[in-house]
Amino acid sequence: MIYSHEVETMCPIAQGVAHGAAPIPEEAKWVKAKEITDISGFTHGIGWCAPQQGTCKLTLNVKEGVIQEALVETIGCSGMTHSAAMAAEILPGRTILEALNTDLVCDAINTAMRELFLQIVYGRSQSAFSEEGLVVGAGLEDLGKGLRSQIGTTYGTLAKGPRYLELTDGYITGLALNEYDEIIGYKFINFGKMMDFIKGGDDANTAFAKAQGQYGRVADAVKIVDPRKE
Repeated sequence: MIYSHEVETMCPIAQGVAHGAAPIPEEAKWVKAKEITDISGFTHGIGWCAPQQGTCKLTLNVKEGVIQEALVETIGCSGMTHSAAMAAEILPGRTILEALNTDLVCDAINTAMRELFLQIVYGRSQSAFSEEGLVVGAGLEDLGKGLRSQIGTTYGTLAKGPRYLELTDGYITGLALNEYDEIIGYKFINFGKMMDFIKGGDDANTAFAKAQGQYGRVADAVKIVDPRKE
C-alpha cells in the first residue's frame, strides 16, 4: 500500500465507529452482506440499448451469489433475440459480479443486468421476505402455460384508429366492432396452446380450431375485422 506524504505524517486516531454493513432482507433473513456469496434473491428488471430501439426483461434467481436461473426476454430488435440466446448460456453459473462485468452481447441485456445487480445487492428483490426464496424454475412461471412471453403489440393512427395485433391472450385474428366502429372485443389464437395440441398429436387445422378464443362482447359485434388487412 502506498501512502502520500501528507498521510504518512498524520498522527493515528482510533476509528471508533465500526458497526459493519447495514442488514438487507434476503429470503426472509436479515443479512449483513460483505461478500458476493452473501447475496441471494429472485428478481426482475428491464434494460434498454443506447438508441432505445429495443428492450430486455431479465429475470434472475441468485443463490449464495451465483446465478442459478436466468430468463431473458427481448423485444423491438431482431438482433436482440440472438443476443438473448447467448445470454441464456452465459449467465447461469456466474456470480452476479461476474455477470455485471461480462459482455452479454446486447446493451439492453447489459443494462438489465446492471439494474438487477442494484436491486439484489440493496435487498430489493422479489423474494426479500420469502422464506428460503423461490425455487429454481420459478422464472418460467412468468411465461404461463405454453411458455411464451407476455407480449402486447398494438398500433394506431389518427386517420384509421387502433389495431390490436397481439395481447397476452394471443395473436389477434379479429376485432369486434359496434355500430360506432368502436372495439368491444376481439378473437385470438393462442400459439402456445396450438403448439401443445400439435405436439399432442392433433393436425394443424384441429389444433388451430382448439386454440382459438375470444374476449369481450364479440357476440354483440356488428362486424369483425382483421386488424392486419382492414
